[in-house]
Amino acid sequence: MADRTPWSLSGALRGMFAKKTIDEGTWEDLEDALISADFGPDITDSVIEELRAQVKKYSTTDPADLKRMLRENLEERLARLDPTLTLTARPAVVLVVGVNGVGKTTTIGKFARFLGRHGRTVVVGAADTFRAAAVEQLATWAERGGAQIVRPQQQGQDPASVAFQTVEKAIAEGIEIAIIDTAGRLQTKSGLMDELSKIRRVIEKQTEIAEVLLVLDATTGQNGLAQAEAFIEHAGVTGLVLTKLDGSAKGGFVLAVQERTGIPIKLVGQGEGIGDLTGFTPHVFVQNLVG
Repeated sequence: MADRTPWSLSGALRGMFAKKTIDEGTWEDLEDALISADFGPDITDSVIEELRAQVKKYSTTDPADLKRMLRENLEERLARLDPTLTLTARPAVVLVVGVNGVGKTTTIGKFARFLGRHGRTVVVGAADTFRAAAVEQLATWAERGGAQIVRPQQQGQDPASVAFQTVEKAIAEGIEIAIIDTAGRLQTKSGLMDELSKIRRVIEKQTEIAEVLLVLDATTGQNGLAQAEAFIEHAGVTGLVLTKLDGSAKGGFVLAVQERTGIPIKLVGQGEGIGDLTGFTPHVFVQNLVG
């Protein structure tokens, strides 16, 4: 992962930590690096304030100590929320939500493959019924991910009925995980949220919903999060999936999005391939971010 992460802080920090001592220039360089990595001013100020206090407490002037403290600080912040997927129910039903264009459909295919690699059987429900192209694209990615698919019987079919049929199939055939794709855009936000509420109600008559995963495009940063606020407010989101972390995204956004939403990151996508979705591990992420 480390060799294909242009958003890694390690390059920006390398020169700073190579110096022989911690001086005021070190703090200025660290502030610049964190801001440019999209941590945002509040988190940047907080991190630097805490690190200054630690450096003073331990009376160290060694940049290697500061680097270790930075890693520990970021890891502790990221680990405040539990990234574990809750998929113990059978079937475990996962709703996938997010605005169009964030990589929702491809993420579902990758998630199916991810689950398959862990020995789970998967069915995908194409409940974004208003876009025929979305159904076809999802079918392609579901096949690549090794999952069965439940398609709408006609274009524009009630999305809740597709969700119902998907869960019904999972129950009848003993399929362990049911992933439901949902629309990312309708004429009005209220219409979209009403539709999601209906899907939830229909599923909950059959079984509980294990996870509601919100897909965010990491390259859009704070703008993408603003677009997705309605989902966070109304859809009962339990976890975040960050896609396109291999592109021009800034690593600090990963922490910023968790702190701003209070919702844990559970999966990260780091490439275009079917296998490029992994569980989120704060320790590994920070090691790659800081170096």
